[in-house]
Amino acid sequence: MRNKAAVNEVMAEDRTARLTILIDPDKKKAFEDLCTRLDTNPSQAIRQMIREFLAEHNVVWKKGDA
Repeated sequence: MRNKAAVNEVMAEDRTARLTILIDPDKKKAFEDLCTRLDTNPSQAIRQMIREFLAEHNVVWKKGDA
């Protein structure tokens, strides 16, 4: 389970930018099915992956850096 600070950070995100990707339709379906089984949605899962990727590479971001 996430700690309270992490939950507050996620809630503070500005979710107005759009990221469009091309992906194999079968892979997309498998990803959507997995998200459903994990009781999440694709957008939430991708946002989490991006946060983890940035942290893994020691990239610090803050609102307004765009």
